[in-house]
Amino acid sequence: MRTLKILGAAGLFVAAAAVPAFADDAMGASMSMMKSGETVAIMPDGHMGTAMVTDAMAADAMMKMAKPIDHCMLIMMGHDGKLYSVDTTGEQGMKSCEAMAK
Repeated sequence: MRTLKILGAAGLFVAAAAVPAFADDAMGASMSMMKSGETVAIMPDGHMGTAMVTDAMAADAMMKMAKPIDHCMLIMMGHDGKLYSVDTTGEQGMKSCEAMAK
């Protein structure tokens, strides 16, 4: 009986130590920097998907439509469940966006 309690306590300790690592791993995929050739799609309801574009012709076609981003972009989910893009071209918007991106 005592061994069972010790094993149970050890199991809880291991689980408590592992949960933050799994949470970091889950968030790390969405919060890390993009790799070359990676494309991110963001839908108005907030769900996202990523894909690696390995086909050179498809990548070239997408790059013809693409525009470079020259400032920090801020996107937030509203209370109505829609995704909103915040204008960060002003000085105050840029400061708050850069502070969040650090």
